[in-house]
Amino acid sequence: MPLSVAAREAFLAEAHIASLAVEAGKGRAPLTVPVWYDYSLGGEIRFLTDGDSLKARLIAKAGRLSMLVQRSSPTYRYVSVEGPVVQSGPTTLEELTRISGRYLPPDAVSGYVHGSDLNVLVTFRVLPERWLSADLGALG
Repeated sequence: MPLSVAAREAFLAEAHIASLAVEAGKGRAPLTVPVWYDYSLGGEIRFLTDGDSLKARLIAKAGRLSMLVQRSSPTYRYVSVEGPVVQSGPTTLEELTRISGRYLPPDAVSGYVHGSDLNVLVTFRVLPERWLSADLGALG
């Protein structure tokens, strides 16, 4: 069953690892890679990456992407979004801290942040336009 708008946004706001997919060019399948991200209800998805990476170059060229987050138990549930990149720019210390804090234990965040090179990181902001979702919990 598809999730309600509120349920799909709440699920996307949880700290799942996303599978990001972006067009990779003629004759190629989309580039698909895992990313850490941040999302607030009704807002934009934010994630960061090395600005010189293939991922960053392809996203800048395509101008849009899709992301999938999922869980396998209890009950299989997923949310997939597609949308345009509405902004990209240098990653701030606050963005790096917030996103890494969603995925790392509290005592590991500071070391991770201070070991990262903010000079090479770029933050992308994506506006979800199209959504797909399901929760298969009702099948059992």
